[in-house]
Amino acid sequence: VQLQASGGGSVQAGGSLRLSCAASGRTFSRLSVGWFRQAPGKEREFVAAIRSTGSNTYYADSVKGRFTCSRDNAKTTVYLQMNSLKPEDTAVYYCAAASGLILSAIPSTHSYGYWGQGTLVTVSS
Repeated sequence: VQLQASGGGSVQAGGSLRLSCAASGRTFSRLSVGWFRQAPGKEREFVAAIRSTGSNTYYADSVKGRFTCSRDNAKTTVYLQMNSLKPEDTAVYYCAAASGLILSAIPSTHSYGYWGQGTLVTVSS
């Protein structure tokens, strides 16, 4: 599976962006997908994740209520709708995929075997 994240850009605080993670490969519909981000000088951190069927989504506390993760398996694409953006959301955002994740493993970067390249999100105050 190959993943490609897109949709990043520059926006003012309070604005919105929608990131996309396009996947190739027939197994995509069986994979959970996570979004992570990495700000300069910081470790990569979990943002959100969605199960293979889209039945369950998970969010970091810092984005809960502002970000929404969804997927369209027919288009082999996962989305991250980001609203009410804050300067502290500035980071490179990555999507990643994995199968067979238990709940406790979802936020860990080590749980994901497939990674896309990042897309930069910059939020100015």
